Amino acid sequence: MSKTNHRTDRDKDKYEPPNPRRVHTIMSSEDVAAGKKSFWPELEITGTIRNLSPALWNMTHLTSLYLDNNNLCRIPSDIARLTNLTHLDLSSNKLRTLPSELGDLIRLRDLLLNNNSLRVLPYELGKLFKIQNLGLDGNPLTQEILVIYKEPNGTQKLLEYLLDNLVVNHTRPPQRPWISLGTPDRSRTTSIFTVMCYNVLCDKYATRQMYGYCPKWAMKWEYRRGSILNEIRTYTADIISLQELETEQFYNYFLPELKRDGYDGIFSPKSRAKTMSENERKHVDGCAIFYRTSKFTLLKEHLVEFNQLAMANAEGSDDMLNRVMTKDNIGLAALLQTKEGAFEPGILSDPSQALHPILVCTAHIHWDPEYCDVKLIQTMMLMHELRQIVEDSAIAFRPGASKPDANNVPLILCGDLNSLPNSGVIEYLSNGRISAEHADFKELGYKDSLKKLGITSDNKTEYLHPFKINRAYSDDVMPYTNYTFDFKGVIDYIFYSKQHMSVLGLLGPLDVEWFKENKVVGCPHPHVPSDHFPLIVEFELTPPAMNHLQHSNGILLRR
Repeated sequence: MSKTNHRTDRDKDKYEPPNPRRVHTIMSSEDVAAGKKSFWPELEITGTIRNLSPALWNMTHLTSLYLDNNNLCRIPSDIARLTNLTHLDLSSNKLRTLPSELGDLIRLRDLLLNNNSLRVLPYELGKLFKIQNLGLDGNPLTQEILVIYKEPNGTQKLLEYLLDNLVVNHTRPPQRPWISLGTPDRSRTTSIFTVMCYNVLCDKYATRQMYGYCPKWAMKWEYRRGSILNEIRTYTADIISLQELETEQFYNYFLPELKRDGYDGIFSPKSRAKTMSENERKHVDGCAIFYRTSKFTLLKEHLVEFNQLAMANAEGSDDMLNRVMTKDNIGLAALLQTKEGAFEPGILSDPSQALHPILVCTAHIHWDPEYCDVKLIQTMMLMHELRQIVEDSAIAFRPGASKPDANNVPLILCGDLNSLPNSGVIEYLSNGRISAEHADFKELGYKDSLKKLGITSDNKTEYLHPFKINRAYSDDVMPYTNYTFDFKGVIDYIFYSKQHMSVLGLLGPLDVEWFKENKVVGCPHPHVPSDHFPLIVEFELTPPAMNHLQHSNGILLRR
């Protein structure tokens, strides 16, 4: 879960039901003469009406429709076209049944069905997850429904019951397309491997309050984790980075399962785990990196704790202490080394030529859109730490080098950055610089803290990072990586060192038509186990030491 809404409640306190007296104003002739436009989002039809004009269902702008106190015996399925309705009153009619299409009016907050002849309700009403007021009094409903409805919080319990018992007729989404973007460079000795980035939606965040459109059984971790593991196994990436993975699930499920498939992995929970009991700690989520052991060896792992860095670099900044230090997000880095298995058989004359470092980092940045400054500061801290790791490893791999170059070690950075493509976070990562006056800093007091990090430009107008990196997914590939009812957008990314790597291909988006045809308003869903979609990229790596690797006869090694 994530989000640039992201993780908001359902705005219950913001919703005001329509005024039951519905007092309206008639425009004066002066208003009409002045060209004032009328707008009437509410419509009331009351009397002894038995049939409704089909023209009514063309009024898709309506937000409130009052059809109470009539003689209606049926409501046509075309009512589903009124997708903007938040208030619908069908009380005091002669309705015996309701169309299942009523469940498509997912913006409804009030549905009044009092004093009709309803014995049963369509299970599709369970999809109306925003309803706050469901009126059913005065109907000869079955005892099963009435018992639930009369309980405390009965409306929500009844909606849950209906949704959980609704038969899922949706077909599974079609296979995501593979998008080829390049071909291997046969003139160089290169390594080809794939990388996955996936926020798996932590169990404790998968709640009815957050994802009311998803049946409870499909949100259960026991159901979702199998689908997540199947996705991982389907794509067989060589490097897998996961976010929102619970501590217990890493050690007791994913690590043992993936070890059977030839992987090993590292994990760290969010910083709050340090303050918890052992029993509580196992439910804290964090980040994980898995790597295929036939292709990579782990040299070193490094945990980046943003709250600790905020405290160490606060320099008296209240904003750094009160806004950044209080968020316990983390980054996790693995310094890997390629093995002979990362190259095609027979391509290397000497197995020692296969040993090259590559830094893989995953991160889960703070979610709240009101804290764009925190997101940016956390990202800047992350890049500062990665620079330290890379420079230290560059010295180890290139002893005697006078000044380590951060770009000597290829970097892959992937994660849920909770930032849109036009945000300061993505601008900073993509360009290697950002203005000290960028709006995302919110004019707060971070300058002394950032000066201590040593990332300020010489003229003190910008903040820099040294990595030359590109986004693997361009803006036109994925319309969204996070798909919920309240938010749909791109917030997950894979960056890579453009000096040493190129993208050969990537996994395309889920079929937009599948969402439309099946009226899938958000994920998770019985066929989609997380609210995020995994990103997968195939890279070609030319290790720095092999950019000009030649045989003694001067001929370039070829694939």
